[in-house]
Amino acid sequence: MYQIRLCLLLFISSIFSLHAQQPQKLNSSEIYEAVQKLNVLGSVLYIAAHPDDENTRLISYMANHVKARTAYLSLTRGDGGQNLIGPEIRELLGVIRTQELLAARRIDGGEQRFTRANDFGYSKHPDETLEIWNKDEVLSDVVWAIREFKPDIIINRFDHRRAGQTHGHHTSSAMLSLEAFDLANDPSKYSSQLELTETWQPKRLFYNTSWWRYGSQEEFDKVDKSNMLNFDIGVYYPTKGMSNNEVASLASSQHLCQGFGRLTTRGSQKEYIEFLKGKPLDDGNDVFAGIDTSWNRIEGGQAIGNIMTKIENNFDFVNPTTHLPQLLEAYRLLQNVNDNHWKTIKTNELKAIIEACTGLYLEVSANSPQASPNSDVALRMEVLNRSNAKINLVSYNLSTLDKGITKNMELPENQRLNFEEGITIPHNMAYTAPYWLNNHSTLGMYHVEYQDLIGLPETPRIIFVDFNLNINGTPITITKPVVYRYSKPDKGELYRPFEIIPEVSASISDKVFIFENDQQKEIEIIVKAGRDAIEGYVQMAYPNDWSVYPQKQKIEIANKGDIQKVVFTVIPPKGKSEGLITPMVNINGEFYTDELIEIDYEHIPFQTVLMPSESKVVRLDIEKKGDNIGYIEGAGDVVPESLRQIGYKVTIIKPEQISPENLSNFDAIVVGIRAYNIVDELKFKQKFLLDYVKEGGNLVIQYNTNRRLKVDNLAPYDLKLSRDRVTDENALVRILEPNHPVLNFPNKITIQDFEGWVQERGLYFPNEWSKEFTPLLASNDKGESSKEGALLVAKYGKGNYIYTGLSFFREFPAGVSGAYRLFANLLSAGKEDAATLKN
Repeated sequence: MYQIRLCLLLFISSIFSLHAQQPQKLNSSEIYEAVQKLNVLGSVLYIAAHPDDENTRLISYMANHVKARTAYLSLTRGDGGQNLIGPEIRELLGVIRTQELLAARRIDGGEQRFTRANDFGYSKHPDETLEIWNKDEVLSDVVWAIREFKPDIIINRFDHRRAGQTHGHHTSSAMLSLEAFDLANDPSKYSSQLELTETWQPKRLFYNTSWWRYGSQEEFDKVDKSNMLNFDIGVYYPTKGMSNNEVASLASSQHLCQGFGRLTTRGSQKEYIEFLKGKPLDDGNDVFAGIDTSWNRIEGGQAIGNIMTKIENNFDFVNPTTHLPQLLEAYRLLQNVNDNHWKTIKTNELKAIIEACTGLYLEVSANSPQASPNSDVALRMEVLNRSNAKINLVSYNLSTLDKGITKNMELPENQRLNFEEGITIPHNMAYTAPYWLNNHSTLGMYHVEYQDLIGLPETPRIIFVDFNLNINGTPITITKPVVYRYSKPDKGELYRPFEIIPEVSASISDKVFIFENDQQKEIEIIVKAGRDAIEGYVQMAYPNDWSVYPQKQKIEIANKGDIQKVVFTVIPPKGKSEGLITPMVNINGEFYTDELIEIDYEHIPFQTVLMPSESKVVRLDIEKKGDNIGYIEGAGDVVPESLRQIGYKVTIIKPEQISPENLSNFDAIVVGIRAYNIVDELKFKQKFLLDYVKEGGNLVIQYNTNRRLKVDNLAPYDLKLSRDRVTDENALVRILEPNHPVLNFPNKITIQDFEGWVQERGLYFPNEWSKEFTPLLASNDKGESSKEGALLVAKYGKGNYIYTGLSFFREFPAGVSGAYRLFANLLSAGKEDAATLKN
């Protein structure tokens, strides 16, 4: 049972790295590197909390210089962070960051794993983190990762001894790793896992320390390093034409949604790891000291090692096919090895080398990127032997068919063969979607039904083809997932994953609808066909005190991929109310309520996500003054759409359009989140924005970080940003100036307006400001001093300059009514006198 399940798991892991990417075609240098890696039976697990926490320099060094099997265990998928490249946040951001991690691993040579922990946002102490995460469940996942990956060495990114001094997620990752180090080898702990795997004891545990742990290089130089190992991670790889730190820079630059695109670096550079636990170190500098990482490690491995060592020492870069007889001999010997763990890993590595040496090209492409259950799909298979090896295609097996298809044909040298097969997608086949989103999650945890899935970076693709080959008399099966290959005139050849989708899906035009009064709104539903000839009707689920008409509408869609739009009229109640509306599409008596979300960025594979299709409707009492708002976009927030929801006319102002003439047309100007961190042009345009305020304008600046600001003067007066934040979304808010116009016009702001906030109160508050600023609100996390920089207002000339670190960008998509009321007041600042005169 264990062997079968492990083989499947590792097969899944191997195809993950390839699906939706152009087929991996190894050149001679890459084949040689694969042979070198095949000859190392050692493994390293690097553990931290989030995407971008990993030290790609050390991962790359272990994978490419030491040649160890190396993986990064990120406890979360980064769901709680910000997005610099688009509007996706929360679950969808987690999908993007998962793919960015996989893109990084494809470059630095590592593998990727996760736990079920949900990144709920910044945490100031591991006690809070482990309470929200459910410590026992996350700990069990770390134990599971160790038992599955079986690392000899574990390296923690963070220090377990720094509780309360840094991000609670960071410290928690180290604390859990330290505890799991011993638990993984205890059969009484998480014993149900042992039905699928076995216990494992890593040999050593380290902490990846550096000068930043001690505050400065000068302080680090004073530290006793007798318990540390160090590596020059600037080593140069001639076969790559790059140094290790160049590879690492390219890998970390895949984290684009976090703004990690950066220059490559070169040259000698020291990396330190501090010994924490396990087999004592000797006086050397070898992380694997005393651990046999050769083929002698496993029974029956010596003969394989002798063969592979000869190949490595005498590798033919001109014609790697000359090594095929020895590779096949090693493959045959490997199948008799009893160590299932290394047998499975090295079999997959060896098959990839054999495939590359023979120039064997195997591909299965569908005629469409998507299909729904019960639909027919045409597959085109390309089979090509680009060597003089004698290769026969015995048969191939499609995962949707019970029986294989016999071929018994020789593959002539460099003669392409094409086969076409039709399959029907089974009616009960699961949809392609991130498995961790299939069930309802909590604030801190994702619910995953099957133990086998826990930790996998992606959902296994279950449509694939097994090519059963005979290569020089040795039977070998090579598995390829079904992909979709196509081209665009301006892009060339492209690949997408082949996905199973519902026969119909529905989406609502917006995720939040704000009703500022009792007037009805028309809400558009978009129904998309997942197959041809869709007929049925769509109706709405809605709160009891709301009304929707008509009750249902007919839909008819002729072709797969086409859409039909229908409009429902939604009538709110007279008083305050909020709830959810959901489109329900009925096809032959079966209801479909999911939305098909597509994520398309060039640096990651195309992603399809199925999420419940629902939108929040909010009837609130809100007043506003001034209608014409200019918005300077920052890092991918949805504030403009949210402001339009409450009746504002919002115009996006491009940086090059910032001029006195253009700004004067607006009742207020809003600057998007982190705009002063990412918009270079603001360095030259800031003077126009401040002049706009001076002449009577109203400028609202949303949060920025205190690093890499594009301007020297963020405000007309002294204002210093900090890393102060209030992470408890329920933290008490104290109103410092209850009579200030911003808190009274046109809406009276009270403590009740801060109820129902999500994830946090705010972040990166100023902590120093000049006397011209008036702080309006104060709040703090438990046990901390009062933070009064969340909302600062200053008169400048005839106008108002407002800086806020409140997390409106999170509250608006969640439909938090108080956030809308407060922001309407910010936009109305300075208009109270005009309103009084008018009345």
